[in-house]
Order: sequence, then C-alpha cells, then structure tokens
Amino acid sequence: MEYKDYYKILGIDKDASTDEIKKAYRKLARKYHPDVNPTDKEAAGKFAEISEAQEVLADEEKRTKYDQLGADWQRYEHAGNAGDFDWSRYAAGSAGQSGDRAHYYGDTDWQDIFGEEGAQFSDFFRNIFGDLGGGFSPGSGFASDRGGSSRGGRSAFPGRDLSAELTISLEEAFSGCARIISLDGKKMRISLDPGIRDGQVIKLKGKGERGSQGPSGDLYITVKVAIHPDYRRQGDDLFTEKPVNVYTAMLGGEVDVRALSGTFKLKIPPETQSGTTFRLKGRGFPKYGKKGVYGDLYVKAIIEIPTNLGREEKELLRKLAALRKEG
Repeated sequence: MEYKDYYKILGIDKDASTDEIKKAYRKLARKYHPDVNPTDKEAAGKFAEISEAQEVLADEEKRTKYDQLGADWQRYEHAGNAGDFDWSRYAAGSAGQSGDRAHYYGDTDWQDIFGEEGAQFSDFFRNIFGDLGGGFSPGSGFASDRGGSSRGGRSAFPGRDLSAELTISLEEAFSGCARIISLDGKKMRISLDPGIRDGQVIKLKGKGERGSQGPSGDLYITVKVAIHPDYRRQGDDLFTEKPVNVYTAMLGGEVDVRALSGTFKLKIPPETQSGTTFRLKGRGFPKYGKKGVYGDLYVKAIIEIPTNLGREEKELLRKLAALRKEG
C-alpha cells in the first residue's frame, strides 16, 4: 500500500499550525473545487486528495496517529525495507475494504457529484482510520471557515474575488469623480474621493463572482492616474514649470500661474535665475480622506530668451553689455 504524505499534498511543513493547515487547504480548495471545475475529473480527484489531507491534519487525534505512522514508515524506508512495513499495526478495526463505494453525507452521494475518483477515501486512509461513513463532506472545512453552509449535503462555496483597472485623469483624481463600469454584463457606479493615488486599490465588497450557495466574492479595482503634460505629482505635492520672459526675470513682476485649483498671480523677484523654484503652500493635491487639507505646488521658473531681435533691440543690448563691461 502506498504511503500518502499529507503535508506534501497541502504544501506545508510538518510543524504547521492548525491555522496554517486551514489556510493551505482553503487556497487549494478554491483552485480545485468541483464548482470551479465542473467537468475536470483530475481536479475532482485532486480536491478529494486535499480534503482527505485536511481531514487528517486538522484533527488532533488523527494527526497524532498519522505522525507516528509516518515516523515508523520513514525508518523502514531509510533502511531499505519499506516494502516489508507492517501496516496492520496501524490499521483501524473498522477499516473498509478497498472495493467499498463512495461515502455518504446526509442524502448526498459524493460519487454522483465528484465521480469515482473523488468520491471515496483512499485505501491508505481507510486502512488507517476506517470508514467514517457520514463523517466526511468534501470541502466542509473550507466552507465553514468562510461562513458557508451545507444545503442538502452539498458544501456552500464562496465566489471568487475579481480584479479590474480603471484609468482616470489627474483632474479627476484631484476633484474626485464617479464612473460607470461594466463587468461580466453587470453595470455598477463607482465613486472616487478627491486625492486618490495612482495604483490605489478600491475594494467593493460582494461585487465579485457570485457564490454557489455561499457569499459572493469581492471586486478589487486598481486606479490608474494618467500622466499629465503639465504637472507631476509626488505624494500630495504638485510640480510644474512656468515660462518667464527675461525682462520680468531681470526687473521683477508678476506672472499668471494656472493650478488645478484655479489661476493665481505669482510674484517674481528682480534678478530671478532660470530654474528657481517657488513653493506655493496649499495649492497642491488634496490629501485623500482629509477634507480641506492640501499639499503644496512647486513652480519652477524657466527664463525665456527672446528671439527674432530687431536692430534697435540688438543695439540696446550692446549698450547694456558695455555698461556691464561684458562686451
């Protein structure tokens, strides 16, 4: 008879806690559950195998017996005598025969649901722990952990979580917006608060895949904020550039600066150098979830050199250069 490594089947260590066992089982159950793979017999067999492993490892008494058996069997295996291992020492007094049909739970024949392979415990299990009869319900541990229930003997199975992406403009992220999205033929309205960040994930509870007698999954929407040609966002601060003519830069003055919150005047001090950055407090991006609180706007002055100079302009510049002894 073949030895079954239940720890390997669930992909866990031998010192795994009960919570780790349940977590590993739930992960695999979502992948191989017959409701997800209705025509895949291989998946049904895999589901029965992981359910059997969970049945043993999640039960303290069964796990203790299984661990003792495993330790003895490994000693025989390392000695090269695994073929002579005395299984009868661990056999249950009520073990079923290898030709037994499926086990029953309530009025449900699991062989009808999962097929011949997934309907019964393995010979290994039944020789060690016996025929549990009505005590086995494939997936019961998974359903109960998620708040599901059995109806007519069949386990409730929650719907899968779904994910989607939604792209919005920087202006929409600044002001907040509402969008209508369509997913699997369903339309739903999504409201986004001001200040939402690029890559932020919004969870819509119960808007995922519909469950089979269990709760629906959740919908996770990743928000993508499109790149803006004039502004760069860093946290809750905004960065932009403002062209300033050479005369204003030299003599001082005011320029109009357009921000996402409106247009305002920026005072340029005399002799401002190109690349000088001005910080405008509270003119940046709204802080997500904090109404009335904003980051800052940083404006870099880019000095523009005039082109297509006329004869008189050139003459005046020569005089200016001479005055500064730079000619």
